Amino acid sequence: VQLVESGGTWVQPGGSLTISCGGFGFAFSRYAMTWHRQAPGKERELVARISNDGSKTFYEDSVKGRFTVSRDNARNTIDLQMDGLKPEDTAMYYCNSESPLTQDYWGQGTQVTVSA
Repeated sequence: VQLVESGGTWVQPGGSLTISCGGFGFAFSRYAMTWHRQAPGKERELVARISNDGSKTFYEDSVKGRFTVSRDNARNTIDLQMDGLKPEDTAMYYCNSESPLTQDYWGQGTQVTVSA
């Protein structure tokens, strides 16, 4: 099983960034995928979820209207487009799936830093 996040970087407040995740070693297209984040000193939290076919999405209240999750089942990837970034969005971002094979697995994450 592999979950590989990429694309994190430093961004100014109000800026935009898209991060990506590849999922391998499980039946990617059969399962919903999720994005989570963990800020220093805080617990990991769910940010967004997308159904297996991409038809349904969920967003945590603080990112609703600013973040958009999408997936490409042909490439085994999901993206998180983040607009209107705020300093409080600074965190390590992780993806995961709802496959039983990934429940105890986390990738290395990708760091997003929002500051002036």
